[in-house]
Amino acid sequence: MGEDEIILKIEKTSKDISKLKEGDKLWINGKEMNVDKHYLFQDHGKMKEMIIEVFNEGSDREYQIRYFDDQVESSMEIYELQGDFQYVRREPKTVKW
Repeated sequence: MGEDEIILKIEKTSKDISKLKEGDKLWINGKEMNVDKHYLFQDHGKMKEMIIEVFNEGSDREYQIRYFDDQVESSMEIYELQGDFQYVRREPKTVKW
């Protein structure tokens, strides 16, 4: 891993990520987000690729947290919705729920 790579740190968890549901809170870089949906994106047999859709009420920004259920910490990626359809990967430093 290169020195300039940013690693997403999971600061704290209030429950297992699989239990997050609509109405729960999640923080990205300290900014509060509301969970809108949590669903299976793709079943790969022994592992499941999951998506949590979140939004920030104050800024109207929408994000997707994508992860594999068998390797949450090493697979988590965050994408921000740009326009109506395109998600762009972001590199936040921290996430917690």
